[in-house]
Amino acid sequence: MTVSALVQAALALTAALFGYAVGHALGGVVGGGLVALVAALVAAWGVTRPGWQLDLSRCPRPFLVLSAVATVGALAQLFRLTLFMVDPTAVGFSMVPGSQWEQRHSCATAYFVAAGAATSPSGPYAHEHYSDLTADPTKPRVPLRLGQFNVDVYEYPPQFLLLPQVLRSMAPEYPQFRLLWFGLCGLFLLAATGIVARFLGPSVGTVALLLSPLLWVALPTFSHLQKGNVQGVVIAAAMLAMVAFERGRPAAGGALLAFATVSKLYPGLLVVYLLAERRYRDVVWTIAAGILISLITLLDLGWGAYVHFLEHLPQLLGGEAFPALRMPAAMANNFSIPGLVFKAKLFGVPGMDFTAAKIVGWLYTAVILALTLLAAKKSWRPEQKPVVWLGILILATLRSPFLPQAYAALPVLWLLTLLAALDTAHLRRLPWLLLAFAGLNVYWPNDWVFDPRWRSLVLAIPQVLSVVLAVIALRPRTQTAGTA
Repeated sequence: MTVSALVQAALALTAALFGYAVGHALGGVVGGGLVALVAALVAAWGVTRPGWQLDLSRCPRPFLVLSAVATVGALAQLFRLTLFMVDPTAVGFSMVPGSQWEQRHSCATAYFVAAGAATSPSGPYAHEHYSDLTADPTKPRVPLRLGQFNVDVYEYPPQFLLLPQVLRSMAPEYPQFRLLWFGLCGLFLLAATGIVARFLGPSVGTVALLLSPLLWVALPTFSHLQKGNVQGVVIAAAMLAMVAFERGRPAAGGALLAFATVSKLYPGLLVVYLLAERRYRDVVWTIAAGILISLITLLDLGWGAYVHFLEHLPQLLGGEAFPALRMPAAMANNFSIPGLVFKAKLFGVPGMDFTAAKIVGWLYTAVILALTLLAAKKSWRPEQKPVVWLGILILATLRSPFLPQAYAALPVLWLLTLLAALDTAHLRRLPWLLLAFAGLNVYWPNDWVFDPRWRSLVLAIPQVLSVVLAVIALRPRTQTAGTA
């Protein structure tokens, strides 16, 4: 088989696994098989459609070997994970079978519960929907349960609830909702990586596509997919929005960037980037789409959801809303810049509290705004732009008071593949790629015993790499893939 046929087969198999999850959630085994077949055919067609062709002329053979090994590993891991998503009692197929935390933690529980509580008198942010209020308030939060899963706390704007509400109407029971969410998120991220690779052009895009299995085989990605956090979807939507803008499709780009921004706030930094580039049409479409989404949310949920959110927002921005920031293991696993305050607290540094974290957070906000404006003033070739957008998004995510590794590392792993694709002229870059990939895969489940201070030092490896790679992404380049 040719390399093109192998790439086509790998993408088809990956799409089939996610498609099976979607179909199984809606129609059992038969539905899973049908949707898997459709997803595989669409993915295979996407590689062969006009305007897209693989160009292996600037892809060294060691990169092809690395791609093949990563692809086999990714497909094997995705198969295991799909089995666990279909049957949550099959804990042996969990990412880390020996970790109760990995088995029972599911961010999607928050979306499911909040969608059901969105119009309740207490609103979607009330603790009663997520925590046992009879438990000792001086001790760590005791979550409610959905089957074997602990209910996570909802910490997003009300506009985001439109999506889980629609999916909950299709899958009203949580096991089906979880499976549907997993499949759709996987398909969306897969499509985004392919579309961005195509945007890079035949030469750079081919290498980016061949290196993309490094994203799918990585431990943080599997943790992210298993837990069902929306971070990957938001990053993918923001990247697709910027590609749409570049292709002269402002309506599609505005809708995607507006959804990402009203869902998680931080993608709004790309709106600042667009403003600095004086791309006012794209900004207007984004603002208009954001207003429309907000109006639809208002009609659907009423004023109450917005009132509750405005009351909750100060705690959300300051970090008090996150129960994890009171748990030493979670403090050590926090990759955010304000989270450095709580890591210092682990080492006994005085005055390291929420007030200090807020100060650090706002100072860092000024820094990333300045970096974004500087990036917008530079001239970038088309194949360099996705790296810049992703770098800005990564720096923006680090502003959150709480950013666990699985959600922090996923966009960084994607960025790593794009940076490598931009410069494959010299094989001496391959060891650096492998070292960075290994560093981003340093991982430790929250419930495995490990002194939080040592844990924070070990996890500083992927944390520092995340910052370094994001900054490198904003550095001007004088050459691209294979040029002298």
